[in-house]
Amino acid sequence: MNVTELARKLRITPAKLRDIMPKLGFDIGLRAIKVDPTMAQAILEKLSDPKIRQKYLTDDVVEKPKKSVGEAKQAESKKEGNKVIQISERIVVNELSKRMGMPVTNLILELIKNGVMASLNQDIDFETASIIAEDLGFKVEKSEERAGAAHNIDYGKLLQVDKKNAVPRPPVVVVMGHVDHGKTKLLDAIRQTNIMEGEAGGITQHIGAYQVEKGGRLLTFIDTPGHEAFSAMRSRGAQVADIAILIVAADDGVQPQTIEAVAHIRQAGLPFIVAINKIDKPGVNIDKVKSDLANIGLAAEDWGGKTICVAISAKQNLHIDELLETLFLVADMESDKIVADEKSLAVGTIIESHIDKGEGPVATVLIHNGILKKGEIVKIGGQANKIRAMKNWKGEAVDKAMPSMPVKILGLKNVPLVGEILQVLADRKKIRKLFKNRKELSRLVEQHQAIKTEESEGDEEKKERPQVNLILKADVFGSIEAIIESLEKINQTRVEVVIIKQGLGNIIEKDVEQAVISKAYLLGFNVKITAEAKRQALEKNIEIQLFNVIYDLLLFVEEEIKQVAGVEMVEKTLGKLKVLKIFSTGKNWQIVGGRVESGKIMSDLMAKIYRGNELIEQAQVVSLEAGKEVVKEAVVGQECGVKIKGIVEIKGGDDIEVIKIEEK
Repeated sequence: MNVTELARKLRITPAKLRDIMPKLGFDIGLRAIKVDPTMAQAILEKLSDPKIRQKYLTDDVVEKPKKSVGEAKQAESKKEGNKVIQISERIVVNELSKRMGMPVTNLILELIKNGVMASLNQDIDFETASIIAEDLGFKVEKSEERAGAAHNIDYGKLLQVDKKNAVPRPPVVVVMGHVDHGKTKLLDAIRQTNIMEGEAGGITQHIGAYQVEKGGRLLTFIDTPGHEAFSAMRSRGAQVADIAILIVAADDGVQPQTIEAVAHIRQAGLPFIVAINKIDKPGVNIDKVKSDLANIGLAAEDWGGKTICVAISAKQNLHIDELLETLFLVADMESDKIVADEKSLAVGTIIESHIDKGEGPVATVLIHNGILKKGEIVKIGGQANKIRAMKNWKGEAVDKAMPSMPVKILGLKNVPLVGEILQVLADRKKIRKLFKNRKELSRLVEQHQAIKTEESEGDEEKKERPQVNLILKADVFGSIEAIIESLEKINQTRVEVVIIKQGLGNIIEKDVEQAVISKAYLLGFNVKITAEAKRQALEKNIEIQLFNVIYDLLLFVEEEIKQVAGVEMVEKTLGKLKVLKIFSTGKNWQIVGGRVESGKIMSDLMAKIYRGNELIEQAQVVSLEAGKEVVKEAVVGQECGVKIKGIVEIKGGDDIEVIKIEEK
């Protein structure tokens, strides 16, 4: 979990969170951007205690971050005035700055410091806005003002279809489910192409959208690498999909990500079909899967419930036609909602974005309303762009995109965020204004990056733990998100993994320069290295590693962590034996009888002898006997004879703990 995200949940600033965590017994480092999920949950639980929250979240305990003289005066004046501002569910950065009476550039810098990259014309959610405002001395109230009002944009209105102009459009289907349950293989079977073999390691590396034709009717499919992107699309006001397919493997049943997918589908209010995949595998029990589904509230139709289930094999292409027919049946039942107004200005959602070597920043947009045409001026996230060219999912050039059609658009100045709304502009004044302000955010980001570099150089001596510094470059945002999420799961407390910089596109000289300054590894995912960057890396002795499978990248990072952390010898208690009788004693050895009270006892391991709570001596378990036979181990409840080697005199009633030494 991001430190910023955790701070939002606690309704404090990231700087304040980093300050109090050592006081609570949690040490993640001053520059960490990620928190282990287990640690994050522990922090949330600890700060849910009112006494602890009052103790550590009061101004006299938490040291406030240093402000410039101007910022300090501004914050103090707001505090003295006790000014209350109202913020809606979402608010434009420029509008928020006006309500707080501060320059928009200062507000953007505050957002950047908290890990939020937003230009003056972009909107941010209530939680982010309220945390920033409260940190600057304002009291915040949530207003019922509609989202996007200050932007003069009503997303609901943009997506609304005039009944007079409503025409049917192809249904948009999202495929969701647990990893390895066959999402990509299902799409492969539907399209009768082989997308999966083109993916390195058979893993979906980023978001894709595809159209297929069946019986003269079109279906649009969205394939996602995770549910975060799907949530991001919905959070920005777009109902991207019309129908969901929940895929469940017949040989694996309901898994954690299955339950998570169900939650996302229900939250989106989507009708859905359960596809029970891999029925070709021997020994699978479809009824067992349906039983698991019933346990999470999804009773199948043939079990008296309302959940439509279709048993398929994507690998063997079994019952795929039946699944498509069922999709069309569900679409027909929702036909009044699956419509578009082709006469309105085009509106769509960005479902994938990246930097292409030859084409520059590109994005895949799914059109909801209207018809997007080549050459039109569009607004994406507060920036104006001219559509220079469009390609369909097959890579063929097209001049227009109809509703429910995914197209790749070229001519963008920057890489848009997944989930951003694309809107065709007709007002020339607005277009000129957007083009004028498009460079402001990138200037501020560069300014902030320079400050961060200076701070990191000054903090070099303050590190409490060794670090593995990384600079990540990848082909698409989805890849960056997947890598960072996976890095979070590397449970390592002795070494801090710090992502110094992340970005899209090939590795260039600037990345090498940054790696030199921060002493970081340069990792590329599905990207290349420019010749100049390669030459510079050799000169500066900077290691660059390229990967096309996430698992390989993680393995490399884990190995580097081991190198930095070194090897730690850890004692692991395997079991405890209560001594009942002493059989014989010799020079430096004893044979005793006893009962195993916990775990298991094994030979050729170290033993600790306790008398009450006092450690008497350490010795060695030489051999075990049970029922007059030599055995390798004795388990709980079993009585056995144990030969102990060591300078020790064991007595009846003593406890023998068997210890195994492991490398960590």
